[in-house]
Amino acid sequence: MENNNTSKHHYFYSVGLSYKKADAEIRGKFSLDAAAKTRLLEQAKTEGIESLIVTSTCNRTEIYGFAEHPFQLIKLICENSQGSVEAFQKVGFVYKNQEAISHLFRVGTGLDSQILGDFEIIAQIKSSFSQSKVFGLANTFMERLVNAVIQASKKIKTDTEISSGATSVSFAAVQYIIKNVEDIGNKNILLFGTGKIGRNTCENLVKHTKNEHITLINRTKAKAEELAGKLNLIVKDYSELHLELQKADVVVVATGAQNPTVDKAILNLKKPLLILDLSIPKNVNEDVEEMEGVTLIHMDYLSQITDETLENRKKHIPAAEAIIEEIKEEFITWTKGRKFAPTINALKAKLNAIKTSELDFQSKKISNFNEEQAEIISNRIIQKITTHFANHLKDDDTMVDESIEWIEKVFKIGANTK
Repeated sequence: MENNNTSKHHYFYSVGLSYKKADAEIRGKFSLDAAAKTRLLEQAKTEGIESLIVTSTCNRTEIYGFAEHPFQLIKLICENSQGSVEAFQKVGFVYKNQEAISHLFRVGTGLDSQILGDFEIIAQIKSSFSQSKVFGLANTFMERLVNAVIQASKKIKTDTEISSGATSVSFAAVQYIIKNVEDIGNKNILLFGTGKIGRNTCENLVKHTKNEHITLINRTKAKAEELAGKLNLIVKDYSELHLELQKADVVVVATGAQNPTVDKAILNLKKPLLILDLSIPKNVNEDVEEMEGVTLIHMDYLSQITDETLENRKKHIPAAEAIIEEIKEEFITWTKGRKFAPTINALKAKLNAIKTSELDFQSKKISNFNEEQAEIISNRIIQKITTHFANHLKDDDTMVDESIEWIEKVFKIGANTK
């Protein structure tokens, strides 16, 4: 799928890595925080990239955009993260044109999520597109594609049950706690980090455990207080983290820090402790497992939990895929029309020029020439001819590039006339 707005051949690519081949440690190295995303977009602008969006979540770091070669996009990821090209070659992927479009549809509709039917990613895609737009890196093709993916996501969410039974990393974490901690309603639970996953986990904890001993700590205390106020929970200062860790029976870590914030040195255990690390990069140092009584569970393990809800969701995959195909087909039809529209417009202009010349000639040659009627008939013939060519170019069996070249050659309507 060439981008016809440029003189060079640019193709639409999806490049990146995800939980499918990259473990949490590798994903952490390639993760992009807000500042890194901004740097990446600025760099893309200076390097002549016309349009792209970048997403980086706990499960994936991906770029969707136009380039002459996919390495231009891979380079952007590697130079703005701690990842290397060598590591990318081992776990990364590159999709081109139709495959890239299909991949974005599957990601945006939750079919490619680590937990099937998790629609949180679509908000990320919307946000990423908005940010690219600010930088002038969102062309018409990208806007139309993102809107199509959003449309498919909404339709799947409303018309299927693929997201029934709230299952996400945060829900899976709470489910694990309930199943593995006796008398959870009376245990001391510490939640460290109140970002999106932290908030979702906290809400699920309150809803499903009926626990009134949940304490929140966040580097920015105001954010923790805002969440605590809604749920009637306790908030402690970040400086009290080491003290609260001693009191806790369960600790959920969901911070956005780039390096571990909980390690063996900060723990002074007086009882068994379950720690769930829901952060990417990992925010709990694995050395805590050296301490007796500590159980460390990472989000990659939680995502493997398959329960009745997830099994039920799989039944709705065919219906979701049918919706994707329908909306994707509409988008592909639009891209085809966009590709040959300049040729059809040029053909119409050429035929109109021939018509004008011929009517002028006939009006001088024929007495009582009905120019108005001739104009109507000529316009109808031109419309039928151009529609015939347009229908040919829309046909799935048509070699569009070759047909466009043939039409332009026959009617002498080269690229310069478009």
